[in-house]
Amino acid sequence: MFTVIRNAEIYSPKYLGKKDILVAFDRIAMIEDEIELSDTLPHEVIEAKGKMVFPGFIDSHVHITGGGGEGSYRTRTPELTLSKATEAGVTTIVGVIGTDGTTRTMPDLIAKARGLEEEGITCYVHTGSYQVPVKTLTGKIEDDIILIDRVIGAGEIAISDHRSSQPTVEEMAKIASATRIGGMLSGKAGIVNIHLGDSPSKLSLLEQVVETTDIPIKTFHPTHINRTEELFTAGLAYAKKGGNIDFTTSTIPQFLEEGEVKCSTGLKRALEAGVPVERITFTSDGQASLPAFSATGEFEGLQIGSVASLYKEVRDAIVEEKVAITDAIKVITKNPASLLRLNQKGEVAVEKDADLVIVDADFVIDTVIAKGQVMVREKETIAKGTFE
Repeated sequence: MFTVIRNAEIYSPKYLGKKDILVAFDRIAMIEDEIELSDTLPHEVIEAKGKMVFPGFIDSHVHITGGGGEGSYRTRTPELTLSKATEAGVTTIVGVIGTDGTTRTMPDLIAKARGLEEEGITCYVHTGSYQVPVKTLTGKIEDDIILIDRVIGAGEIAISDHRSSQPTVEEMAKIASATRIGGMLSGKAGIVNIHLGDSPSKLSLLEQVVETTDIPIKTFHPTHINRTEELFTAGLAYAKKGGNIDFTTSTIPQFLEEGEVKCSTGLKRALEAGVPVERITFTSDGQASLPAFSATGEFEGLQIGSVASLYKEVRDAIVEEKVAITDAIKVITKNPASLLRLNQKGEVAVEKDADLVIVDADFVIDTVIAKGQVMVREKETIAKGTFE
């Protein structure tokens, strides 16, 4: 019930210096220079001298029920397990469906989210999939968001991709309006998560919606911005107009060879180009298929996205690209928490949820705490999912 973390260098993500943290039940109760508890009060002590404490990582684009299927039924990817998330420092997830909106359904997505919650981490979902009209649980986007506690937005809606439903400006505006209204009436984010392919149209559909309607640009959260150099450049321009952009950390060598921008490099370049760090997030696309297609759109093979890639790219940004720690960890902590209105997440602060990641001097994950419970201790997984 009570845990004291001693002598940690705390990044909230703002640097707070060396302090102790008291975790009481599922919240952060105190952050002080020194915390002493009576021996009569049962508590665990975690010695963190020489280590750093970050907020628990938020991965807002994960195919928790599995994804894929672009190579037929046998290529459907498996669902996410608890330990894959916690070993990667991920304590909060937003689940999405993706390409297959027929055999991957909203009831299944919500049930999986509740299962991950019961196992110890926080999990929300977006309603819908690639397809337009959006396939919801209740029949309406706004009803899903208002009435279903786990639903906080819509997506991932595919555009600029040969697998998308080729939505029109009017259709996308209606999706955005319904999502935004649902968010307003429920106190939720009301964000539309947008999948971007490698089509030359890039972000033009979203830009047309913003230019021709009253929909605010921040209603959209376009992901895979680093898919190509051309899309990356367009993404930076979009962010400078006030939009939020998301880089996908899961990749394969073929994608990088074909022009995908590595996330750690992309973060450095975006900051150097003058994009405010607050408008940038990283997501893993975990458990998604990473399909390779020929120039004519023929399926050639796939691999599976990894939640572990999320922090790997942040670590690379810090260690290899020399991005400031306070900036690098924002893209997987405070920024997504703000974007998604997860007010209890994303910061190491009193009264916030006790989601914490302790890393060693080499920025390797050592210990992970989710909602006050130790999930990984000294690089050993101590809490596993029901069927692991």
